[in-house]
Amino acid sequence: MRLLIVEDEKRLAMSLARGLTAEGFVVEVVHDGAAGLELATAREYDLIVLDIMLPGMNGYRVCSALRAAGDDTPILMLTAKDGEYDEAEGLDTGADDYLTKPFSYVVLVARVRALLRRRTRGAAPSMVLGDLRVDPGARRVFRGDEEVELTAKEFAVLEHLAANAGQVVSKAQIMEAVWDFAYDGDPNIVEVYVSALRRKLDVPFGRRSIATVRGAGYRLARDGGA
Repeated sequence: MRLLIVEDEKRLAMSLARGLTAEGFVVEVVHDGAAGLELATAREYDLIVLDIMLPGMNGYRVCSALRAAGDDTPILMLTAKDGEYDEAEGLDTGADDYLTKPFSYVVLVARVRALLRRRTRGAAPSMVLGDLRVDPGARRVFRGDEEVELTAKEFAVLEHLAANAGQVVSKAQIMEAVWDFAYDGDPNIVEVYVSALRRKLDVPFGRRSIATVRGAGYRLARDGGA
């Protein structure tokens, strides 16, 4: 597995590179956004670890440019910032996951492995809910004949809701199923992903497929909100 680290804090970048190399990954490191975009465009990687606060071209712009070019390589964003707004902005540009500094190295490795597992796992049957079709094997989602582009983490949240369509799923259940480890961050991160799913799956199509059940969690309609 080839990883690209784009991080301007050189000591942190090299520490991560050494650790991930010891885990068996092939790691390349650059320290600014333009160089990161150039490498990510020229070479194939299985995952990109991307800092947001980069000199010249920040991580948001790098991520946006890659997604606009059709590059679906999983991106784990790193930042010293904190707060739901920054998480939402990162997700809106196409990032798959988000980690706030300072972070545990063990947590970072767990998130890297979780994103890679979802990218490489075998095929599973498609789930059809009205005009909403979720294909876990190809990691693709359709509303009718129109494909909806989701990040890896957005897809994982939707997949869990679809597998339990018609039932109430709590935030804790989503986090346990999707994050794959004992997540110690803000549980409201689930709301960020559900909001992103609504913006992509419902708003453009005039649907209301994901209901909030106050105090309990979320429920995806069996008919896909038709």
